[in-house]
Amino acid sequence: MSAMSAAELLLWASLAILFFSKGLHRRFQAMGYYLALRAISTPVLMLVLYLQSQPWGIDHRVGRVYYFGFFATYLASTVLLFFICIEVFRSALAAFPGIAKLAIVIFRWAAVASIIVSMTSISYAHKGIYVIADVSYGLMHSVSVLELCLLAFLCLSMNALRLTVRDLSFGIALGFGVMSSADFIIASWISRVASPSLIDPLQFVYESLILGTLAIWMVYSILPEPPLKPVLMPASSTIYRWNEIASALGHTGTQVAVQQPANSFFLSDVERVVEKVLARNMKGRESET
Repeated sequence: MSAMSAAELLLWASLAILFFSKGLHRRFQAMGYYLALRAISTPVLMLVLYLQSQPWGIDHRVGRVYYFGFFATYLASTVLLFFICIEVFRSALAAFPGIAKLAIVIFRWAAVASIIVSMTSISYAHKGIYVIADVSYGLMHSVSVLELCLLAFLCLSMNALRLTVRDLSFGIALGFGVMSSADFIIASWISRVASPSLIDPLQFVYESLILGTLAIWMVYSILPEPPLKPVLMPASSTIYRWNEIASALGHTGTQVAVQQPANSFFLSDVERVVEKVLARNMKGRESET
């Protein structure tokens, strides 16, 4: 476990440096913040965990520092993961701006519904300030579901979206899919074990999945992406029509003033008045002659 933790620390730092050095943070800004957060917080938390294991660590309540530091990072990561999902979604649908605009709105509402369901289903086993653990795991659970749904969506619609496996957005989604599986494992394990240990077999499975995720992102960051090409498709294509319909939804366009037709009863009255005037003029002329 010590060797795996050291490898994780090295991979987080290397990945963050590589991500920023290649300018990938300009395309995925939230992902850059996430990597920077994990690259900084991981060694700090490991150091605090080491100090906690020392005999004097219990007297100085180092364990409480680690507890709040861990869940503060956990909550910040959860918020960033939500924005990363939106970035991946927007990047995958870049060729279809109409569908992307409508889909992101639906995705946000789905995220709100998922958070509400997760918050209402939490057991709240801890009391006082320690309830932050239950809230953190509940939020991470909802975000993990969104990540798995995003990965499933990309896998099912890659051909329609003209998205390749080598695209960085797919690599990020694939990595978070693996990490979501790890989060489900560790959350289920912690909820069933009274005193979790770092040498539990499931802990090794969790750490292996995290290392696998970092390896996937490292490969996608190192390999050059395929050149972007314009997406060409026939006008009769279904997804093209969907994009046009989605672009039209919510678009008010220009307003045109339409002149209302005159009232037929009013016109008939005018005609009668004109006829009476003409009739009187004709009678007046006949009387003069």
